[in-house]
Amino acid sequence: MQYLHAENISKSYGEKLLFSNISLTISKGDKIALIAKNGSGKSTFLRIIAGKESIEGEKAKLTFAKDIKVAFLDQEPLFDPHLTVLDTVYLSDNPAITALRKYEFALLVDDHEEAHKYMNQIEDLKAWNLDAHIKEVLSKLSIHQLDQKMGEISGGQAKRVALAKILIEEPDFLILDEPTNHLDMDMIEWLEDYLTQSRLTLFMVTHDRYFLERICNTIIELQNGQLHMYNGNYSQYLEKRALRIANEETQLQKTQRLFARELEWIRRQPKARTTKAKSRIDNFEVIKEGASRRNAHETPEFIIQITRLGSKILELHNVGKSYGDRSILKGFSYKFKKNERVGIVGPNGAGKSTLLHLITGNIKPDQGKVVVGETIEFGYYTQEGLKNADHKRVIDVVRDIAEYIPLEKGMKLTAETLLERFLFPRSQQQVYVSQLSGGEKRRLHLLTILIKNPNFLILDEPTNDLDIITLNVLEDFLDSYNGILVIVTHDRYFMDKLTDHLFIMEGDGEIKDFNGTYSEYLDYKSNQIKTLDNPKVEKKSINPRTRTFEQERKELRKIEKRIESLEQRKSEINQFFLDPDMDTTRISEMSTELEGILASLEEAELRWMELAEIIDSPHPHP
Repeated sequence: MQYLHAENISKSYGEKLLFSNISLTISKGDKIALIAKNGSGKSTFLRIIAGKESIEGEKAKLTFAKDIKVAFLDQEPLFDPHLTVLDTVYLSDNPAITALRKYEFALLVDDHEEAHKYMNQIEDLKAWNLDAHIKEVLSKLSIHQLDQKMGEISGGQAKRVALAKILIEEPDFLILDEPTNHLDMDMIEWLEDYLTQSRLTLFMVTHDRYFLERICNTIIELQNGQLHMYNGNYSQYLEKRALRIANEETQLQKTQRLFARELEWIRRQPKARTTKAKSRIDNFEVIKEGASRRNAHETPEFIIQITRLGSKILELHNVGKSYGDRSILKGFSYKFKKNERVGIVGPNGAGKSTLLHLITGNIKPDQGKVVVGETIEFGYYTQEGLKNADHKRVIDVVRDIAEYIPLEKGMKLTAETLLERFLFPRSQQQVYVSQLSGGEKRRLHLLTILIKNPNFLILDEPTNDLDIITLNVLEDFLDSYNGILVIVTHDRYFMDKLTDHLFIMEGDGEIKDFNGTYSEYLDYKSNQIKTLDNPKVEKKSINPRTRTFEQERKELRKIEKRIESLEQRKSEINQFFLDPDMDTTRISEMSTELEGILASLEEAELRWMELAEIIDSPHPHP
């Protein structure tokens, strides 16, 4: 059964065309995700589908099936600030939900007579199962202060209230814009289980790749104003997308070869042109455009030369912090080591951001001390975003901090190139920050931290509002980053990929130091629960030698990516040398860069051989 048919949908803002004449059909049971770069129009397309934005084009059509209930979760939902959370969550035309709202309100104000009256109504409507469902949703999303006014709660709490309200209504068709934003990991895992129910039909935008892997049966990519559809989950999307890109690159190579032949022909021609020759010149311009098109799918390797780390990095000695009766840390001690990659995990309100502020010295501990090494240079990405930058051009925001980042072998990564590699083309670098989308502003804020080239990098929820393409670029950057990395994120995929050591904030000031990835921690927790439920179950542990081999395999994969990137750049430089019009200054610059690349290649290949020999050698099974 078709739930939705969208045909010839177009949208533009001023001169900027987001998409043109795109069509989409969603059927019952589909679980579809939309992927695109920030600023491409993902949220706009969702709002059009949800009827919140107008559509453009004479032939545009948007048709829903009759008698289906549709619900939309906006990225920034709006509510009456004077209503309580209770009234907002239960506000509905459904008589059972209305009776439950009045019953809950009677309990809040301790009106036993009214409570008894509506309890009878609930009995008549057989709504106690619905009541249990509502209480489960509110509990899982940590919505407890039902008498609080909506105008008094945070944006993250409002997003959770909006999500709860949608789930309580139990619609047939859910349209969700970034449903995992402002949820902690436990909430996300519960929501993931909830949305896998076969009866639900979904169309959503999310950057949570485990969501995409475990929930979706179709992924749609919006690129250059057009939709590309891939059947399957996230890993299947990656495979099929790679195949499409390979086909495109084959065509690009053919076009480039044709361009070379045409260039040679056009240079040989005399000034007088025949009609046939003019036609060929016109075709040459078309070929030239296709051949000069840069491959937008490449994510170059970053080889950053960070400031040297001394022997003392950062130490926490018996640190304690409380706010009133609420304890955040109790006697926490830890010494950071070189190349550490630490993830901080815990429910919302556990104090993750407080711990980061203690590390950076923004707040002082109530007890104990934090000792920072003399060579430490912090880079701290917070959730606050850019400030007072709307009147500046994108390039100036970055240049005002630094002109370049030093690379290995004396090379430099300029502000312009850094912006390009984080998906800000040269043309967009000249626009004002006020013209950027929310996700693009987040991306720019991140670059203002990276351009400082810190040796101790702290990222507090860096994945919020970033698209998957940007996340892949960021992960490649951080994968080769040689400083200390500390991450707070609800993005489980991001956490698994970049950290191998966790601080688990368990509440009441307790922090568990766990040596492993987030997925390993989940396995550990699951095993602990099984052991408690059944004492006869043998407790499993992760073999330290196995983990060492895993780390060596991870390093090997990083080096393979680096070698591939260096080889690619070497090939590009060799191609530049074939240009007969290249001036001597450019030749000198390219020669210096090539010398550095060859030295880096030799170093990387030697390390690759060492690791390959270790991994291939016999080792004990876990």
